[in-house]
Amino acid sequence: MLIRFTKMHGLGNDFVMLDLISQSIRLKKEHLLHLAARRTGVGCDQILTVEPPTDPDMDFFYRAYNADGSEAEQCGNGARCFLRFVRDRGLTTKTCIKVQTHSGSIECRLESDGNITVNMGRPRLAPEEIPFEATREAITYPICLNASETGCTMSAHRDHDLEIAVVSMGNPHAILLVDDVDTAPVASIGPLLERHERFPNRVNVGFMQVVDRHSIRLRVYERGAGETLACGTGGCAAVVAGRLQGLLDENVSVAFRGGIAKVQWKGNDAPVYLTGPATRVYEGRLHV
Repeated sequence: MLIRFTKMHGLGNDFVMLDLISQSIRLKKEHLLHLAARRTGVGCDQILTVEPPTDPDMDFFYRAYNADGSEAEQCGNGARCFLRFVRDRGLTTKTCIKVQTHSGSIECRLESDGNITVNMGRPRLAPEEIPFEATREAITYPICLNASETGCTMSAHRDHDLEIAVVSMGNPHAILLVDDVDTAPVASIGPLLERHERFPNRVNVGFMQVVDRHSIRLRVYERGAGETLACGTGGCAAVVAGRLQGLLDENVSVAFRGGIAKVQWKGNDAPVYLTGPATRVYEGRLHV
């Protein structure tokens, strides 16, 4: 099967974009794994598909698949690339589109400076909406790693216990405060939290360093992809967590290893807005 694709990235978070409106492709897991493989395929963090909407009020339907073939509910950097892609492909001439996803609708808008703003919707904080196993909603939660090996309980803090904030931006995020993201234990703690038993659908793990009330540094270990150079929904979740803990104001610059995005959240039930670039790298065809 011959697949026509476009390689894009948002702040180094890279994607294979597939137009499933003008080409008919039946994607299987082995196809996704082949496309995502960095040595033998195209290589990417996620694969994004453009499909016709099932809701007449929406412009497109959008799916996101992680590099391991699992399907993600949402992707902030991918949503920005989505708008750039459908305009470049001539699928729309609109500067503002409504996109249908598995976790609800989002709105993407092209700004005059070329950046793209995504209305990511309201953050979800109730444990059952994330989903996260907890008896009640809280700003932060203690969580224990390797509980089966150490015998620790959630009521007994030990050296390996962590304090996390938990937020859903259409996909689940756990956020830890760290003193310095450069020395944060992303590679060791990230995969342990990603598959922690209290997250039934796994979780994206953010390591947040607060620089001041208007800026943070962030590294994210993404579910199904590992650490990426940027994570749009992770940036939104981190700002929400920081605001709820009284550490941040409503407009925040989020510095990832791949670049800087802007996040705005006014609090309560207000939507979170994510602004940043979207870049087309190249186009090609691949036999799978």
